[in-house]
Amino acid sequence: MPTYLYRCKKGHEFELFHSISDESRKRCPKCRSGAVRVPAGGGGFLFKGSGFYITDYRSKGYKDSAKKEKGTPDPPSKPPSKPPSSGGGGDKKD
Repeated sequence: MPTYLYRCKKGHEFELFHSISDESRKRCPKCRSGAVRVPAGGGGFLFKGSGFYITDYRSKGYKDSAKKEKGTPDPPSKPPSKPPSSGGGGDKKD
């Protein structure tokens, strides 16, 4: 059941929690005069955490074709291996 915002004829604002189909006349709890429902802006959405960007759910094929259009090369699958260093020093085993 939703919460509705009401305003009475004297300007008091208050909230009421009732079903959508409740058509009974509402009265102000302070002055007991009749009240009308005020349109509310709503709660809105608040997304937290990862996984809420449209690009997070793109297919691999889409991402690959987008990279080709931009001319961006694909990243290597694994980093290149380093050649063994031929420096003198450090750890020698006997």
